[in-house]
Amino acid sequence: MRLDAAIVDATARLAQSSESPRLDAEILLCRTIDMPRSYLFAHPEDTLDELALERYEALVGRREAGEPMAYIMGVREFWSREFIVTPATLIPRPETELIISLALRAIPHDVQWQVLDLGTGSGAIAVTIACERKLSQVTAVDVSAEALAVARENARALAPGNVEFELGSWTEPVSDRVFDIILSNPPYVAEAAPELDTLQHEPASALVAGAGGLDAIRVLATECRDILAARGLLLIEHGADQAAAVAAVFEASGWTDICCHNDLAGLPRVTAARRGGK
Repeated sequence: MRLDAAIVDATARLAQSSESPRLDAEILLCRTIDMPRSYLFAHPEDTLDELALERYEALVGRREAGEPMAYIMGVREFWSREFIVTPATLIPRPETELIISLALRAIPHDVQWQVLDLGTGSGAIAVTIACERKLSQVTAVDVSAEALAVARENARALAPGNVEFELGSWTEPVSDRVFDIILSNPPYVAEAAPELDTLQHEPASALVAGAGGLDAIRVLATECRDILAARGLLLIEHGADQAAAVAAVFEASGWTDICCHNDLAGLPRVTAARRGGK
């Protein structure tokens, strides 16, 4: 089958399962033949042999079944870097770059801050901060050993030297330490939320947080107070409809300077707070 014909056929198959069926078809074909997209445009008359066509149809079949492109390709771009992702981790999303922007405003270039990323998953947040603030020491925690293995590989490839990893639930592995800033993109989807139907390929443990989606955030609001430096900063990503509820959780736990920041779409996405009292 010619390359251009294979793309047309795959595009038709993906029309119901993808928002960008032709682009997906082209990217999957590039993976199959290990060539850049420019090759497809320059050599549409080239043909796929039987084995290559079988490989291509298998990839298209996975996408047709709803599997995210990031899992099929094994990578996802985040903050202009390519991160390894697997079904053990969430796929990094553009809205999570807001928490990076806010953290980088706070973390100085010339001081060694202690930075904590809770629920690190693929390590996108931890590794990005480590790359952008090389003097800082970043600690990444996750309850999933499989996710930590992916995060370690991303750190090895992108930011060797200033990221360390701890296996455990939230602050438990670092309860005897103090951090200048704590970042987290925790589970915040309600267990009956309809959007879970479109997220079925991603790990539920990294998405779902109780009936109202706030269980993990309540834990963080309580536990992070004890390991954050005086006037230290906490940044938590949450759902666009949860800003008021998250603020109430923080207020009840004694946090101060509570402020919600909007993402590029104008949606309230990250709440910042400082440790009050002791």
